Amino acid sequence: MAKPTLVLVDGSYYLFRAYHAMPAFTNSAGKPTGAIYGVLNMLRKLLNDYNPDYFAVVFDAKGKNFRDDWYPEYKANRPPVPEELTSQITPLHEIIRAEGYPLLMIDNVEADDVIATLARHAEAQAVRTIISTGDKDLAQIVDEDINLINTMTNKLLDRAGVIEKFGVPPERIVDYLTLVGDTADNIPGVPNVGPKTAAKWIVQYGSLDEVIRHAGQISGKVGENLRSSLDQLSLSKRLVTLKSDLDLNLDFNDLRLSAPDYTTLAACYKRWEFKTWLSQLPVNGGTADTRDTSAGGTVAINNNYTTIFDHETLDAWLKDLEGAALFAFDTETTSLDYMNAEIVGVSFSIEPGKAAYIPVAHNYAGAPAQLAREVVLEKLRPLLCSAEIFKVGHNLKYDMNVLGNYGIDLNGIRYDSMLESYVLDSTASRHDMDSLALKYLDYHTIHFEDVAGKGAKQVCFDQVPVEAAATYAAEDADITLQLHNKLWPMLSSVNGLKQVYEQIEIPLLSILSRMERTGVLIDASMLKLQSAELAERMAAIETEAQHMAGEKFNISSPKQIQTILYEKMGLPVLEKTPTGQASTAESVLQELAIKHELPRLILEYRGMSKLKSTYADKLPEQINAKSGRVHTSYHQAVASTGRLSSSDPNLQNIPIRSAEGRKIRRAFIAPAGWVLVAADYSQIELRIMAHISGDEALLGAFSRNEDIHQATAAEIFGISPRDVPAEQRRAAKAINFGLIYGMSAFGLARQLGIAREEARAYVDRYFERYPAVKAYMDRTRVRAKQDGYVETVYNRRLYLPEINSRNAARRQYAERTAINAPMQGTAADIIKRAMIDIDRNILAGSDSIRMIMQVHDELVFEIKTDSINNMIPEIRKIMTSVPELNVPITVDIGIGQNWDEAH
Repeated sequence: MAKPTLVLVDGSYYLFRAYHAMPAFTNSAGKPTGAIYGVLNMLRKLLNDYNPDYFAVVFDAKGKNFRDDWYPEYKANRPPVPEELTSQITPLHEIIRAEGYPLLMIDNVEADDVIATLARHAEAQAVRTIISTGDKDLAQIVDEDINLINTMTNKLLDRAGVIEKFGVPPERIVDYLTLVGDTADNIPGVPNVGPKTAAKWIVQYGSLDEVIRHAGQISGKVGENLRSSLDQLSLSKRLVTLKSDLDLNLDFNDLRLSAPDYTTLAACYKRWEFKTWLSQLPVNGGTADTRDTSAGGTVAINNNYTTIFDHETLDAWLKDLEGAALFAFDTETTSLDYMNAEIVGVSFSIEPGKAAYIPVAHNYAGAPAQLAREVVLEKLRPLLCSAEIFKVGHNLKYDMNVLGNYGIDLNGIRYDSMLESYVLDSTASRHDMDSLALKYLDYHTIHFEDVAGKGAKQVCFDQVPVEAAATYAAEDADITLQLHNKLWPMLSSVNGLKQVYEQIEIPLLSILSRMERTGVLIDASMLKLQSAELAERMAAIETEAQHMAGEKFNISSPKQIQTILYEKMGLPVLEKTPTGQASTAESVLQELAIKHELPRLILEYRGMSKLKSTYADKLPEQINAKSGRVHTSYHQAVASTGRLSSSDPNLQNIPIRSAEGRKIRRAFIAPAGWVLVAADYSQIELRIMAHISGDEALLGAFSRNEDIHQATAAEIFGISPRDVPAEQRRAAKAINFGLIYGMSAFGLARQLGIAREEARAYVDRYFERYPAVKAYMDRTRVRAKQDGYVETVYNRRLYLPEINSRNAARRQYAERTAINAPMQGTAADIIKRAMIDIDRNILAGSDSIRMIMQVHDELVFEIKTDSINNMIPEIRKIMTSVPELNVPITVDIGIGQNWDEAH
């Protein structure tokens, strides 16, 4: 019989982890809520994962504890807790108690001591204990019945796990901690003795006492440090040893979950604006979320929602739709892949709370008779194709693409609630319908999983019972209309945002749909050869790396890379992971690669591995069987700056500077009788910087059509442009692009491989020569702090919720974003406006040109060979005239049989 389980939570660890991990969420009153939300989410997941018999959340009590009496300097170096965090502690405690979770804070002792005592007491009662923490001190009590769980890595730490992680068993963790010390708690250890040395000594000599006994035999500086520290080791050991025999005056029944206090929870959730949780409470008009999430779950039918099974009802609805000023429209399909998706049903809404669903292809045993899909779509065709009958949807581009599979050209797209939300505030939340319904309507929608099931049990929508599908689908149309009614007045009240929506985003929707459905032609055989070449090169790199390391290791394993680089080769640890391990992240390896060859090889291997798996191997699998082309999805409402992104495949991430990346681009080919034409804005963000800042030197360099990096090098190094060496031009280029992305002198030093003082001198000279750029940056920081947002040249806004954060790292990131966003956002607006003008003036009605890709500042076209001379001047004319900046605009245009040749 399994033992009962006690789960103990290190509440202080959860609190700090949530504070640093979560965004700076606030309620409408501006009060911080991120730590509260994060801790409660973690507690809910933990309870769901373990379903314990006993449970407690343990926090440190206010004030000093017994260790302060032993050692007044204990934790003396810790900085004060930020006010943004302390203000969330009391509300968090209130909610934890109202949830029915036992919460413990014991005066004069630390949470770790309380946890250790409870765990030992549980062990005596034959109860297994799992402690959720990231604190290494608690490893000293691990045994057969006491384990640690780090929910960040989801790794359970038993006795073997402690030995693997620390190199010593649990009964020697106190000895280990005594030698290492703890800078966070100001516990002195032995200077320059780290985890590996401490573990090595303990394994070699057996215990701390034996290490001390053999101190005279340990040579070198580290031996001297040990001998000079002997007098204070007993104090350090006392400080790191947990008390597990406290008199807590608790009964085990005090550690059982109790019934939630729904009234208090409702008040708290309302105050802190946790709308999802509030909507799930069985009080204050909410209802407990009792939906069956297995396939075929039943949901109560709303009396205002109609399911249409006959032509008479359909005709009546069509008549109402034809007479409506606006109606919401949505499709339900078999797939998220728009090229292969088949329509299962469609829904409409004309007024809030009233909607209809037409099932046409639900196909399961016992499914009711439904109207034929072909008949329904033919009846809908005039309505959907009409440009005079206005529609609203949520992500209508998808519906437009799916209708294209049936030869229906969706027109009259006036509003899209996803785009309305995105233009209104691109950073405020996700822009999916469920999230927006909660945010703006305080309404908890039926989720797809509620009717189709989750995970392996999830079924295709055509297998969902019509009764459940009808409510889900009709609600989608209803809520879309209600979201529009809420969002449009907010959006249209800000004239600049209304223009962004009406002049850029909505016109672009149909253009992107046509680009997606057109797709790109891929040479699959070429990619197969490239895959083989990449595999061969990767194998050679791995062999070279292993030779360099002096042993075989898995070059794809971060753990093994960590061992080779830091333990065997002794390279400096530049950053650590959240779990305290030496980082092998790309940014770290890039810095190490400046001076060391092995990290460079690892980076090269990773880059090739990504190209192989993401493009060389996957692109041929993504060729659509009907069109023979690859069809990406462009996303308008993802990047906060207004940039388009793409997925399946992601066209934005194919490198152009590496030979391997260019080979991938060669597989993007033109059909017979056509060529690919790539039109790329040259240094558009630097030109926008010149325009926005008004810096005379920058404006002059661009107006004279100078090499801007060469001109910058000449300015900051005080030499003639023709005398600028390649190294100084490279430094100037790094400064030009780095500064508009908020790069610091430290970042510049790292990129150029120079001393920080030298990099700082470069930056200072840059600002001396371009003073208006510095003035722009200073002005932007101040304005952003006042307004809470920045704007592009075309009035797109980017809100900066952390611009006044007390957390320095978050505030500085927001300041860098404030400087860069107007340039990146303006560049995004420019290329979108160019796409709209090209579509309107060149593509419309022409069968000689197709716009097939948008990547960063580049547009790619397929053009018939005999039309090149006519089309290219028109493309250049539009792209250079759209920006309307105080600098000349340059567009580089290339032609080729493949994308690489055309670039």
